[in-house]
Amino acid sequence: MKIAVLYGGISGEREVSLSTGKGIIKALEYNGHDVSGIDFHPEQIHEILDLDVDIVFIGLHGKHGEDGRIQGLLDMLGVPYVGSGVLASSLAMDKSKAKQIFHQNGLQTAQSISLPVQSGKNPQTMVEEVKQALTLPLVIKPNQEGSTLGLTIVKTEDQLLPAIKEAIKCDSVILAEEYVVGREVTVAVMGTQGNEKALPVIEIIPKNDYYDYESKYTPGGSEHVCPAEVSKDITTILQRDAVLAHQLLGCNTYSRVDFIISNDGKPIILEVNTLPGMTPTSLFPDAANVMGMSYEQMVEEFVCISLQD
Repeated sequence: MKIAVLYGGISGEREVSLSTGKGIIKALEYNGHDVSGIDFHPEQIHEILDLDVDIVFIGLHGKHGEDGRIQGLLDMLGVPYVGSGVLASSLAMDKSKAKQIFHQNGLQTAQSISLPVQSGKNPQTMVEEVKQALTLPLVIKPNQEGSTLGLTIVKTEDQLLPAIKEAIKCDSVILAEEYVVGREVTVAVMGTQGNEKALPVIEIIPKNDYYDYESKYTPGGSEHVCPAEVSKDITTILQRDAVLAHQLLGCNTYSRVDFIISNDGKPIILEVNTLPGMTPTSLFPDAANVMGMSYEQMVEEFVCISLQD
């Protein structure tokens, strides 16, 4: 098939997306497809408008790629693509809205509040709002950003203001969330809509205090234990909840769902990634490998699933 791979982009996750795109392109070429790579930029929109391909594989992370915008453009052009559509992409990217949906459907979520960054609003006022709603320790992060960009774990009150100022740099809405101490795990999900299956649970053991940008993308920055060494009951809950979260948002083809297993043994959902990383250190390929699926086979399966839906 003729397949275009969109990667790079202009978000804070550009470097990750470049690596993801290169991996996808290499795999598709290995599988015998006619592949064209496009380092996407909104000012070069004609590259998308002039596409003549069977399907587009989106390897863009963050804003303009993972938030439903590029999906909407491809929908208007009538060009099929791999992965979730406009609504699911947008909902998953909006952590606050996604958490509301999860909570309303019985999934365990961390207590949180969202704070719009209104024009001229004093960050100190936002500090007071957070202090009234939540207790330390807590997490301050942009509402719509990935790869832990702009995220700070706040342990003392004097860290609140700098954390809010850092998050404001990335988004017009910030999220303040209780900090749940526990084990970080993730579950990859794939399949046609209504027939999704969860892959083995992965536990993430970062070398740093938490699974930050460096831990995610630096070789040796974290250890991935797959299958995770958790009880059968917890595994069942995690895989069930991952598929449910994927379906609640209306995701398509594949996603990766992140959780914390709290110290009292409760799986708490953090977020759904509709375009999870596909770099050499990424989690989804690790889970697929445990299932006996090579990187190239996994990428091919994504294309096949997308063409079935």
